Amino acid sequence: MMQTLQGFQKKYLRGQAHHLKPVVMIGQKGVSQSVLREIEEVLSEHELIKIKFIDFKEKEQKTMLAGDIERLTSSHLVGMIGHTAIYYREHPDSSSRKIVLPSR
Repeated sequence: MMQTLQGFQKKYLRGQAHHLKPVVMIGQKGVSQSVLREIEEVLSEHELIKIKFIDFKEKEQKTMLAGDIERLTSSHLVGMIGHTAIYYREHPDSSSRKIVLPSR
């Protein structure tokens, strides 16, 4: 598991994610194995992704699912805006990293 992100780093990542479109949609089936595989793939490729919750409108449901995704993909939930969650996971290979986190 990566180090925890500081508030200013999360803010930076939210700014970086602003222009991104959601790459994974969570429908009625919730967080299935195929959805998790898809999230793993796009996280490995992009490091910073948005996920949209389509069939979950209750805040508690979204919060719970968002936490599950964070835990199961070893990523960081850096923000939740409406029905869209933003996740970040640093690429394990430092030469392949696209995002450089500010360190103050």
